[in-house]
Amino acid sequence: MDRRKRTRQLIELGGLMKKAGIVEITGDDRTLIFGALLWMADRLESEKSDHARKVWRDWGRAAFEVEAKEKTGN
Repeated sequence: MDRRKRTRQLIELGGLMKKAGIVEITGDDRTLIFGALLWMADRLESEKSDHARKVWRDWGRAAFEVEAKEKTGN
C-alpha cells in the first residue's frame, strides 16, 4: 500500500476511535483499547461473527446517519 494512503487510512481509523468516544471512555489507556480491539477481532473470527458483524454494522450505520442529520440540521 502506498505510504500516503496508509497514513490517511491510519488517521481515519484513529478518527473513528475518537468519534466513538473510545479515547475519552478509556482515559486514552492504549492497553485497554488494544485489548478491546483484540476481543473484537476474536469475535469477528468466531462462529458467531455473522451476528456480531450485523449488529456492529447496524450501530455504525445508525451513528453515521445521526451525524449526517446533525450536520445538515434535519
